[in-house]
Amino acid sequence: MASGSVGLAELGFVEAAPAWRLRSEQFPIFRNQLPRRNDFYAYEPPSEDPPPETGESVCLQLESGAHLCRVCGCLGPKTCSRCHKAHYCSKEHQTLDWRLGHKQACTQEGDLDSTVPDHSFLFPEFEIVIETEDEIMPEVVGKDDESEIIGSMGEAPEEELDSMAKHESREDRIFQKFKTKISFEPEQILRYGRGIAPIWISGENIPQEKDIPDCPCGAKRIFEFQVMPHLLNYLKADRLGRSVDWGVLAVFTCAESCGLGTGYTEEFVWKQDITDTA
Repeated sequence: MASGSVGLAELGFVEAAPAWRLRSEQFPIFRNQLPRRNDFYAYEPPSEDPPPETGESVCLQLESGAHLCRVCGCLGPKTCSRCHKAHYCSKEHQTLDWRLGHKQACTQEGDLDSTVPDHSFLFPEFEIVIETEDEIMPEVVGKDDESEIIGSMGEAPEEELDSMAKHESREDRIFQKFKTKISFEPEQILRYGRGIAPIWISGENIPQEKDIPDCPCGAKRIFEFQVMPHLLNYLKADRLGRSVDWGVLAVFTCAESCGLGTGYTEEFVWKQDITDTA
């Protein structure tokens, strides 16, 4: 399957905050293979037209009667012992909501369970735009660039060519290849291409075949998609006082797509950081 890029529409940028490093094992990823007809999603895809503006608040109670946490939207079996209207998934989220506004709103009239407070706790949500990448264009541009370089090298003094060769490194070439590849869609946040090779941002910390563990079913894992560093511009994790950081998150999944029923299984993520080539 051809590789593709995934971008976000109508987004702004945020200033990067000091980042703290996470290891690959701290980025868990899970696979679930649902058939088209299942108990969770409609058989037909939703309309691409935006939903009408109703002016109604978001409901935090499911049709089954289960309540959702006011902070994160997960199941909220716990309730505020004072008003018994606000539901939470944990004591930590109840404490967060209490400190950031529920203490004042607790005794007020109204349906607290019908609104979602904005505590800057959740990542922002956007529409993902999926486009297929034209694999021919980068090759054509690459040849043009190569011809231009060769032509200019023929006119350069020998001393200058020797100096350029000494400063050129494998790290520079890999990073330049990465920049050229994404230049056609610089705002892409995901690249999908099952079975192909990922594009690495650095020459360091590239996994070997032995570094990718097999699936529990015994099959090999193969590359499926990668998360691009541009996504960090949109997560706004620095609102919590700290931010995550990565260069590439490459996801490897079972080559046999082993059956899971309605369950989840953990796949493998390889995290590659950005190397300073200056």
